[in-house]
Amino acid sequence: MGTEYYYIDSEEINARKAKSSGKVEKGLKRLLVVAAAIFFAQMVWLFGISPFIPFSTIEVHGFTELGRADVLMIAGIDDTSSFFSTNARDVQEKVSSNILVESAVVMKRFPDRISIFLTPRKAAAVTLASYNSRQVPIFIDRQGVFYKMGNSTELGSCDLPVISGIENPQLNMRLPASLVTLVESLSNMAQSSPELLSAVSEIRIERKTWDGFDLVIFPVHSPIKVRVENNISEDTLRYMLLMLNVFENDSNHNDLRRPSEIDFRSGMGSYKIKEQS
Repeated sequence: MGTEYYYIDSEEINARKAKSSGKVEKGLKRLLVVAAAIFFAQMVWLFGISPFIPFSTIEVHGFTELGRADVLMIAGIDDTSSFFSTNARDVQEKVSSNILVESAVVMKRFPDRISIFLTPRKAAAVTLASYNSRQVPIFIDRQGVFYKMGNSTELGSCDLPVISGIENPQLNMRLPASLVTLVESLSNMAQSSPELLSAVSEIRIERKTWDGFDLVIFPVHSPIKVRVENNISEDTLRYMLLMLNVFENDSNHNDLRRPSEIDFRSGMGSYKIKEQS
């Protein structure tokens, strides 16, 4: 048998290619149209709808005295609050205004999340105030804010020094700027040298005749008072305890020869012996 040869017209080949290419192009166009429609719908949902629906996640990092429900009430956030209806700065200012809050951070995350982080005030000292004809403790933080009223049980269980000599202490008061350094020092010592601070029972503020004030320290284990300038440092407390220990251990110093007060205002301890009556 002889070999048979088939010939395909080049125009037919081109026509088939064009037809195939047209199908692919139509398929791509349809795919692009579908993808564009999906993308558009997602954008409408993401930017046009989601930010206006209520938050799906509300994170509140509060503390014992200020729980989730209290924080949300103060912040003005409810079941209808959304990303666009809530101003993070306004929320932060509202919760920061609460006396128990030292600082607050509010973060919105697009499109439907909000987080509130609160730092509570921490007591650096305590003072006593008259309330309903009885003495109650008011706690003071490192910024000098009188932020919480307690009871006698709390006063007995805390290891905080008592600051006395404050005129008519009340909640939401603030110590004068000249005394804020005192509570800052007490707060720092509570972290770095709590054993030193535990040796102090009371710190009394005594106004000077013309200007300024002195601090009179009442130690826990000694009847001898210590007078210092308007602040207390770790070095001052160490020196104070060392000197008091000398008096307590020196058998030659009986009660009549023991001073009632040691003055550290000059940087060196000076004292006067009790006069015999």
